[in-house]
Amino acid sequence: MTEAIPTLATIAIYSLKGGVGKTTLAVNLAWCAATLSARRTLLWDLDPQAASTYLLSDRKAKGQAQAVFTKDLDPTKLIHATATPRLDLIGADSSLRGLDVLFHELDKKKLLTKLLTTAGKDYDRVILDCPPGITETSDQVMRAADLIVVPVIPSPLSERAFAEVVEQLGNRAALMPVHAMVDRRRKVHADTLARHPDWPVIPMASVIEQVTVKRAPVGSFAPRTVGAQAFAALWQAVEKRLADAARGQ
Repeated sequence: MTEAIPTLATIAIYSLKGGVGKTTLAVNLAWCAATLSARRTLLWDLDPQAASTYLLSDRKAKGQAQAVFTKDLDPTKLIHATATPRLDLIGADSSLRGLDVLFHELDKKKLLTKLLTTAGKDYDRVILDCPPGITETSDQVMRAADLIVVPVIPSPLSERAFAEVVEQLGNRAALMPVHAMVDRRRKVHADTLARHPDWPVIPMASVIEQVTVKRAPVGSFAPRTVGAQAFAALWQAVEKRLADAARGQ
């Protein structure tokens, strides 16, 4: 078990592009936080596609997700338990499609930060599954998160997209790039990994693809597989970054 950190930490899973395994990362890291580190964990799905919500919940969307941001609904009212002990969820729905416009109209740069104070008061870790793109929502996320985990497919275009994220954020947030969907047999993948040997790696594996079929984190149904071990190692790296930041390193 990792060293205890007394304060709430918010970890955002974010990417400029879709289709890079963002939601798979969010769900599996949330499971690792709750199960491997025994953290009281909240996964907040901010993506209107609601993929994390689908994977972790059988509840039907009620169109209330955006009401949290207009102060029409207390965010704690949307929290519900998942099948994993210590892991709760604030689900997403299609109402979040208008969230960027809402953030722009409200012009409150730290609204999400404020809401996290309320929603996260009973938790050790909050995981944010963020919509892709550089938007008003991503700007809110960058201000609120203690650490931003960015999945990057090992290819020149994905590296370029990550460079854009770094340029956009500057020094506003701590970033952790992660090579995702890695196939070491491909020369492009191998060459890219060689350029960034210190980045964590999540492999392309059939057991990880089963997450969407079984609607469950890898560690819950295949804990001894390479995929489960990769997510566990990534979570250990996340916890280390948070511990180092707490100690001012």
